[in-house]
Amino acid sequence: MHPDAWRLTHDLDEFLTHAHDFLRSRPALHTVQLTVTDALRRRGLRAYSEEPPLFGTLRDGNGGVRATLLHTPPFPVNATPLGTAEADALAARLVDLGQPVPGVSGISAERDTAAAFAAAWQRRTGTAGTIHQRQRLYRLAELTAPERLPEGSPRVAAPADRDLLMRWYGEFMAAVDLPAVQDAGEWTDARLAHGGLTLWETPDGTPVSMAGVTPEAAGQVRVQTVYTPAHLRGRGYAGAVTGEVSRVARESGTEEILLFTDLANPTSNGLYQRIGYRGVADFAVWEFGR
Repeated sequence: MHPDAWRLTHDLDEFLTHAHDFLRSRPALHTVQLTVTDALRRRGLRAYSEEPPLFGTLRDGNGGVRATLLHTPPFPVNATPLGTAEADALAARLVDLGQPVPGVSGISAERDTAAAFAAAWQRRTGTAGTIHQRQRLYRLAELTAPERLPEGSPRVAAPADRDLLMRWYGEFMAAVDLPAVQDAGEWTDARLAHGGLTLWETPDGTPVSMAGVTPEAAGQVRVQTVYTPAHLRGRGYAGAVTGEVSRVARESGTEEILLFTDLANPTSNGLYQRIGYRGVADFAVWEFGR
């Protein structure tokens, strides 16, 4: 496959014109690209960094789209399922473009997309990759409330919580072994703007856990940034706040409620399954040259 089969652009509208139907054909598997492009439309192309995002489409023999990519530096390239030849053509195209690639994220259930790209990237650049994380994408089936809720109640986070949320964002990123590449204040403000963070607080009003949700895009939301400080874990706070944001999303009429987990964390995987989440597909995240 020739590298030019990949059409790359920095123009979000151009990308969505071509990729719209493809991304919505399997919205759960394409959740990252759907939610990130939605954020870029709402918040601007510099929502994640000063470097412009890169978008790509791969055409099939009939002129339709059969694969897409999204790269918002400094995050890994996100690619929909690719075969070996398709991944090699993409690696060659990015090398020709001079695009720095810190890593790649892709499905491993149908085709091991990230592994195929990592092998192609090493052949083309000499830079080896390592697996940083294996993830599972879950979809909410029937919501099951925790058998016993902890004392306290949920509430949507407000601007007065900003300092706490900024601190917890940094602690969360450290806990999942990811660099806090996005400014904590910008991260917090973007989520407060759409009511996207919920806190669980004790009866005396002390926040003890948080969970976020993305804005709805293509009939779906994704639960993310579920965090409880280390000294408060094991008391049911994470399950309670995750159940609350899931309930609110379901009652709002959202068609699909999704979340990713680190497969190396049996506690979180067990928690989400107990409250009604079921596995959809597995993904892998590779890093290059770290």
